[in-house]
Amino acid sequence: MNDMSKKSRKRFPVGLNIKTGHIDMSHGSGGRASSQLIEELFVKHLDNELLRQGNDNALFNVPAGRMVMSTDSHVISPLFFPGGDIGSLAVHGTVNDIAMSGARPLYLSAGFILEEGFPLADLDRIVASMAAAANEAGFPSLRVIPRSLKKAKAMAYSSTPPVWVSCQRASTLPGTKPARVMPC
Repeated sequence: MNDMSKKSRKRFPVGLNIKTGHIDMSHGSGGRASSQLIEELFVKHLDNELLRQGNDNALFNVPAGRMVMSTDSHVISPLFFPGGDIGSLAVHGTVNDIAMSGARPLYLSAGFILEEGFPLADLDRIVASMAAAANEAGFPSLRVIPRSLKKAKAMAYSSTPPVWVSCQRASTLPGTKPARVMPC
């Protein structure tokens, strides 16, 4: 159990029921339920120093050089498909966009629009998939922001829109290999 998990257990004596629980409107409010969701589900998979800052932003230093940034959104059905899911697609697709400029990813920030009633077990699986894809590409998560919306209020179901990755051009990083294009 990491320090954030211990802190979360003190702040939220009743833990999230990942196995049978569901998203409700309070998870997207920016209040205690949002904090609990971040601390108990997202940090479990994406834990790193930047995410543990626990702010509405992430403060970090960047090496000198040129930066590339990409913003992407993904709305797919079904969320889980042979060979992947919306989590891995979001990361690999954005890493591919960055790699096409000759850069390599350094950070990930993800926003989640979650429909009320969405199963926490599915969200856990998607976040684990995103973490594995980000780990494979070699970069940490900066910030995770969940928002919820009432059931049937969205035109299309969406679980992991905006994902962006910022990176430094591979040519400015001594001793590094050129960026690898990730499969989509």
